[in-house]
Amino acid sequence: MANNKVQYAREVTFSAAIRICHWLRVVSIGTLAITGFYISWPFLVSLGSSDLLVQGWVRFVHQVFGFILVSITMIRTYLFFFSRNDIERRSFFDLFKIKAWISVIKAYTYQGPKEKNGAYNVLQFVTYFFLTLLIILMCITGLILYANVYHDNLGGLIAPAANWVLSLLADVGGLAFIRTLHHELTWVFLVFIIVHIYMVIFTAVRFKVSAIDPMISGVDYYHPDHHEHGDFNK
Repeated sequence: MANNKVQYAREVTFSAAIRICHWLRVVSIGTLAITGFYISWPFLVSLGSSDLLVQGWVRFVHQVFGFILVSITMIRTYLFFFSRNDIERRSFFDLFKIKAWISVIKAYTYQGPKEKNGAYNVLQFVTYFFLTLLIILMCITGLILYANVYHDNLGGLIAPAANWVLSLLADVGGLAFIRTLHHELTWVFLVFIIVHIYMVIFTAVRFKVSAIDPMISGVDYYHPDHHEHGDFNK
């Protein structure tokens, strides 16, 4: 009897550090979005008890996960540049190769296989790069807001830098502009999450790969007929 089993190839992708940072960032952004919306619209009440400071606890949780996000962003930046595994850095150099852009356009328009040299194709890399810039901007605006509420300890330490930024933005509203920007960036993240989940499902179906497994186990399994490593120097 013929053996119809498909042999899938195995590829080690993301390290444990990258995977841990990814899921901590997911939890942090989700928690920050929920608590941030509540801070902007505190619709709950303390059930008539003066010692149930709902808004205070929500702000505390928001600050804790805010500093977690700041820490994760610093760690991920370090790992990108200095990790022993260069799988993410290899993707960067494809940005300057026309063949890499043509390849990704063909792949997403059902004209060719998925090709990449490293962890991401060029479109993924650009998307994650701008996402990182947004996260950094969110962290900076959050720290500025924190320094203008808490003037001692860490707040006092970052206050000079926060006040310098506010002085540069005085003509556009200063602190009010920072608060509005911080709030509106949350909607950008929510849109990204929806698109990201859709693309994970699309990638798994379109290219016959285990799209979410690399961020859980660190290992990718793929059908050789639907996945190729791009050598865009040829």
